[in-house]
Amino acid sequence: MTKFMSGLEGWILAALLVFTTNLAMAQNPLPDTLEKVRPSIVAIGTFDPTGRPRNVFRGSGFVVGNGHQVVTNYHVLPKKLSAKSKETLAVFSGRGNRVRYHEARVLAKDVANDLALLYISTPLPAMSLGSASEVREGDEIAFTGFPLGMVLGLYPVTHRGIVSAITPMAQPQVSAKVITAQMIRAMRNASNVLQLDATAYPGNSGSAVYDPATGRVVGVINSVLVKGNKEAAIQKPSGITYAIDVQHVHQLLKEAGN
Repeated sequence: MTKFMSGLEGWILAALLVFTTNLAMAQNPLPDTLEKVRPSIVAIGTFDPTGRPRNVFRGSGFVVGNGHQVVTNYHVLPKKLSAKSKETLAVFSGRGNRVRYHEARVLAKDVANDLALLYISTPLPAMSLGSASEVREGDEIAFTGFPLGMVLGLYPVTHRGIVSAITPMAQPQVSAKVITAQMIRAMRNASNVLQLDATAYPGNSGSAVYDPATGRVVGVINSVLVKGNKEAAIQKPSGITYAIDVQHVHQLLKEAGN
């Protein structure tokens, strides 16, 4: 009887351990999701064979579609490339010091929503895109990018939080003195943006905002465009993070014929 009870207790303990482990994984699916999406997270910059340094980091991006397309913010792109030094737009993939360079070209751009779609010849794993209808205030989100650039190598950094609000691109201002031409254009745009309860940094521009459980993209990190509209009247803009809704990524792919 004692041996039977001992065996039963051992079986119960093992079952409890498996149950607890599975429960913990169900409550925090992000580590597994991150393993899945990390190969799709890339850095955006320029490559100059004669430059010092040759690789210049400008922002983050992520692979979509058939693996040849990369989404980033339009403001991340260089205004001009040096033809003399054969400077090129570049997408950098890999991890740590194992950085791969991919020459890129612009497929499509959406200046109004600060988005750009790039093309690379060598395909990379792509992220799945969600839809605007599946995002609600209070939903958990995560975003992965390169807030520190490539100073220490290509190490993607992940932040998590919630969608704290879904708001218009630009807010009506109390005084006409603070309304800019950029804000007027934004107010004509009926788009909403995601306000996130998580902190993004300059290098995060272009990072994918995704569902921690599924890895489906629901937005694109952007502070430059949105802060210039929503917080123009604030002397010291807040640390709030904003994201462009994924519907504009769908539209960009559609315009590019994908």
